[in-house]
Amino acid sequence: MSENKTPQLDDRSPWVIDTRELGRHAGLSRAVRRSVPVETPLGVPDVITIEAGSELELDLLLESVVEGVLVSGTAKATAKGTCARCLDPLTEEVEVEVQELFAYPGSVTEETTEEDEIPRLVDDRIDLEPIVRDAVVLALPLAPLCTEDCAGLCTDCGVKWADLEPGHGHEKIDPRWAALVERFDENAGEKPAPGPAEQA
Repeated sequence: MSENKTPQLDDRSPWVIDTRELGRHAGLSRAVRRSVPVETPLGVPDVITIEAGSELELDLLLESVVEGVLVSGTAKATAKGTCARCLDPLTEEVEVEVQELFAYPGSVTEETTEEDEIPRLVDDRIDLEPIVRDAVVLALPLAPLCTEDCAGLCTDCGVKWADLEPGHGHEKIDPRWAALVERFDENAGEKPAPGPAEQA
């Protein structure tokens, strides 16, 4: 007899849901709505994350089907990050669609798929954390923006374009003339040499 290496699920975890009331009868369903605390940040540090200590709002429907329990619905959270253009801090509401089949032990799906392809029920319980975390992280933008039309920063002075006066610009000097202009500026403060009349 082979040893069962399937990890047991902790009923105390807000991510774990008991599905026994569905009774493996295809067609039965159950709504699940709960707030789940985020224990470790989700996302990309210094870009955009759902911070530890915040809440994920789950609004899900569990449906018993022939091969297992189909979970579908939404997960919502508030992400914080930095605008990719102007570097201002930003807050963004994130809502993702979640849909996953948890296979019954002994079902055709369970027997014909790898464990990392389709999640399984363990003692009639499901662990929502991996599928929700993956869905949320994939939904976070790689280059978040404070507004869709953010113009970013002036490349010359580094000031946010939205804070600058209309027509803001910087004088451009041809690099070939830069040394001459610099020399001219150095001489501008010097007293000119006296002329012949002044020397007499």
